[in-house]
Amino acid sequence: MEPDLITPEEADIVPLSGEVFGALINLSGRRRFTSQRLVLYAVLGARGDAGAVAIAREALGLFRGAHAALLKRSADLPGVFCPELEEVYFGHAGGDARIVAFSELAGRTLNAVEDGLKSAPALLEELVGQTTPLLAVLNQITAIYEEQSKKHARLMRNQLRGIMTDIETIAREAKMVAFNARIVAARSGQAGREFSVVAGVLSSITGEIDALVKAALDGAAA
Repeated sequence: MEPDLITPEEADIVPLSGEVFGALINLSGRRRFTSQRLVLYAVLGARGDAGAVAIAREALGLFRGAHAALLKRSADLPGVFCPELEEVYFGHAGGDARIVAFSELAGRTLNAVEDGLKSAPALLEELVGQTTPLLAVLNQITAIYEEQSKKHARLMRNQLRGIMTDIETIAREAKMVAFNARIVAARSGQAGREFSVVAGVLSSITGEIDALVKAALDGAAA
C-alpha cells in the first residue's frame, strides 16, 4: 500500500496519541452537552422546579471545567495546539470570549433565579437567546478536534510505515550477512562451528524482525 502524501503543514506536526484526542473530543462534547443542560434547568428553575437550579449549577461547573481543560496546556492535554484552534478560539470567531461570556451570564442568571430577583426573566431570556449561536461555535470547535484527530492518525501511520521500512531494510541486509556467514563457516570446517552458531542466531533474529514488521505494517494499514 502506498503511503498517504504528507502536506508541508503536516510535516511539522508533533503527533498526539489517540488517547489524547479521545480526551479532547470527549471534553468538547461535554462542553456542548452541559451548555444545553444548564439552560434547560435554568428555565425549569425559573418555573419553580425544586432542585433545578442546583443541577444547572453542576452543569455550569462541568462546562467551565471542560473549557479550562481544553485551553490550558497540561501534562495530559496539549491546550490550543494548532492554528485552526488558535483561530476559532482567539481569532475572528472569538470562541473563547463567547464561551466565557456565556458562562458568566449563566452564573448571573442562576443567581437571579435562585434569589428571585426581578432581573431573572430578562437574564434568562438573554441566556436562552445565546444558546443557539454558542452551540454553533461549540460544534465548529468539536469538528476541528475531530479533523485534527484524523490528520494526526494519518501522519502517525505514515511515520510508522517509514520506520518499519527502515527496519525491513536492515533485516534484509542482516539476512545477507547471515547467509554469507554460513558459507564462510562451512568453508572453515571445525574452526567455523562457533561462527556457524552465531550465523544461525542472526538468521533467527531476522526472521523474528520480519514477523514484527509485518504485524506493524498490517496494524498501520488498518
